[in-house]
Amino acid sequence: MIRGRYYRFSEYLKNRFNKRVFKISVNAGFGCPNIDGTRGSGGCIYCNNEGFSRNAGKIDKELREQISEGISFARNRFRAEKFILYFQAFTNTYGTPDILKKRYDVIREFDDIVSLSIGTRPDCIDSKKVSLLRDYANDYEVWLEIGLQSANDGTLALINRHHDYGEFLRAYDLTVKAGGIRTCVHVIIGLPGESVKDIMRTAGELGRLRPDAVKIHPLHVIRGTELEKMYMAKQYLPMQLEEYASLAAEFLGHLHPETVIQRMTADCFGGYLIAPDWITDKNLVLRSIEERMVSQGIYQGDLLGKT
Repeated sequence: MIRGRYYRFSEYLKNRFNKRVFKISVNAGFGCPNIDGTRGSGGCIYCNNEGFSRNAGKIDKELREQISEGISFARNRFRAEKFILYFQAFTNTYGTPDILKKRYDVIREFDDIVSLSIGTRPDCIDSKKVSLLRDYANDYEVWLEIGLQSANDGTLALINRHHDYGEFLRAYDLTVKAGGIRTCVHVIIGLPGESVKDIMRTAGELGRLRPDAVKIHPLHVIRGTELEKMYMAKQYLPMQLEEYASLAAEFLGHLHPETVIQRMTADCFGGYLIAPDWITDKNLVLRSIEERMVSQGIYQGDLLGKT
């Protein structure tokens, strides 16, 4: 049963595993076709993996070492009992199935890992890779985390994604039809040029598609990105917390009530954050969203199908 205003990931994990579960992020040494010139160049305008992925700079550490350190930390700090292995940094289906299998197979060396989560782009998903992930679903709960960011093609072009919404739909449909793989879609609120109508169109599309989970990120300016240049030139102004909270609350209203909300905050590590400062206080962000849901009388799913 869903409690509160929205379906929290912590609640899902408690019901699913009945144990304290912690997500361990690793860098498996993958690249990105939007950075190396295969699909585009320069990457997304907001992207600097060293800013938003704690392990982006740890490729000097062997994958097994990253996992072992993550498990030890989570056991000592959070008393975690089971673990989700999250291939987070860059694009983690960017390679041949043989390469992917070699790196994913490390999961089998750790008895307390119960779930495999793979972060990727829509243009790096095909039937062979989906079939590979489906094989792991025989032993683990498998999540494919697909970066969409926006359902608006104009926005995707502006932020230099080098894929369109149609490519996302193809990848999503391929994954869902395979069965056994849970989907988590990443979106961003506050992208340059997006109106409230644009943001809620994305919310409405996700309400229609009913992914298993959604991650909602507030856009923030990271050092070393094209967005930083736009910010310094006063071509982009980050949202205030009150505006983000209001939009996130409404966004949740358009999602199906059984879609798990894995995240509504952001991370920025190593002094890379330029603006806005409020993203660093996760409790404040979550409290602000829930307060806005209460004041507007919104529960997740209340606005489903009303965009």
